[in-house]
Amino acid sequence: MANLVEILDSLTTQGELVEKQPDNTVRCTACGHRCLIREGRRGICQVRFNQGGNLRVPWGYVAALQADPIEKKPFFHVLPGADALTFGMLGCDFHCSYCQNWLTSQALRDPASDRSIEYVRQISPEHLVQFALRAGAEVIASSYNEPLITSEWAVAIFRQANQAGLKCVYVSNGNATPEALLYLHPHLVGYKIDLKTMQDRHYRRLGGVLEHVLDSIRLAHELGLWVEVVTLTVPGFNDSTDELMDAARYIASVSPDIPWHVTAFHPDYKMTDPQPTSVATLLRAAEIGLEAGLHFVYAGNIPGRTREYEHTFCPSCQTLLIERSGFTVYRYHLTAKGTCPKCGSIIPGIWTEQPEKVRTGGFGMPRLLA
Repeated sequence: MANLVEILDSLTTQGELVEKQPDNTVRCTACGHRCLIREGRRGICQVRFNQGGNLRVPWGYVAALQADPIEKKPFFHVLPGADALTFGMLGCDFHCSYCQNWLTSQALRDPASDRSIEYVRQISPEHLVQFALRAGAEVIASSYNEPLITSEWAVAIFRQANQAGLKCVYVSNGNATPEALLYLHPHLVGYKIDLKTMQDRHYRRLGGVLEHVLDSIRLAHELGLWVEVVTLTVPGFNDSTDELMDAARYIASVSPDIPWHVTAFHPDYKMTDPQPTSVATLLRAAEIGLEAGLHFVYAGNIPGRTREYEHTFCPSCQTLLIERSGFTVYRYHLTAKGTCPKCGSIIPGIWTEQPEKVRTGGFGMPRLLA
């Protein structure tokens, strides 16, 4: 019986995010590590490897597939109430000790994740798009593992999705390169980035570099992608007032219209010591975001307990525009032009031109697809 390495290596194609080097060496440009991979070796992510001087990259399968509320990504300013058909593969370029998706993200890196082989399911881009259409999804999202390291596969899907009238988004750790963002840009409308900490030494513990993520936030915004930023607020790791203010100020320096989601941590994977994030900490983080000049700050993962920080308000007149609890939209008041109905201010985001059709109520839960 084939093992996980053999199966994943068979489900590959020739990479496009690559620079050929002498002596059959390749440099991968899919993520900020820019791995120099010699023949027969693998990149840090383990799923991109050099075979005979060619970079082989993941292709032709998913390890997770379900229809999620777009709010779960989280995107609060992209077609509220819509479903996003969300797919993931295996592997990651980080090794976060609190990863909630470690079973798929740490494949080929942590032996405990070898059972992810059970989730591998071959599929074509065409069939995946048909799943989205049958599910009534308006968006296709690449998520669960780190999508940057599987960008060639994502672009193949997104090309089909765009032709079918679907919008596409990335849910990423932000450890991107300019090459990867330029490669993805023609096919995406939205890019969600995790800003995990403002301390480079902490980023390096997770397997990344702070500067790469900050640069990705700025470049994605400059390219015209709709950017939303998430900071999972971990007690004792990144929840000091100074660090949260640094994060908020940086985001505001790129654009005060970028939504910032401060979300609650719960113990998971290898980080089981810190207590779950308190409501008081989330409210403090959200207030810091507003103090730093951000127009849209949201506090998540504790539905119904963070008061107004689940909702969208007009930054000009404070009119309630979108009322939410968890991943459910209860009221939607934006106009068809994406403006505040009271003062007429344009609200930044990607909005429906048919507000009367926005889905409100319901359970706001993911739906597995057979």
